[in-house]
Amino acid sequence: MRNQPGELELFGTEELIDELMRRSTFQGVIVHAREGAKSRQWTGERIFRVRINQNLGTEEASRLLDVVSQHIGGDRGW
Repeated sequence: MRNQPGELELFGTEELIDELMRRSTFQGVIVHAREGAKSRQWTGERIFRVRINQNLGTEEASRLLDVVSQHIGGDRGW
C-alpha cells in the first residue's frame, strides 16, 4: 500500500543513506557513525564510515574532505 502525498514515512539510517547514494544529483560525501548516534553525551570511541557515490571521484572526495577538515579545524566561521 502506498502512502498518500503528505503522509509521514519512517526509514532507517541505512535506507536513507542508500537512497541518497543512488541519486544522480548527489555529489558529495556522507560521514556517519558506524553504530549510529547514541546520544549527545556519547562516550567512548566514535567510529565513522565515509561513503562516496560514483558521481564523485576519489580525488574529488579527498579534496572535499580536506576543505571540510580545514573549516572544522579553523574558526568554524563558515
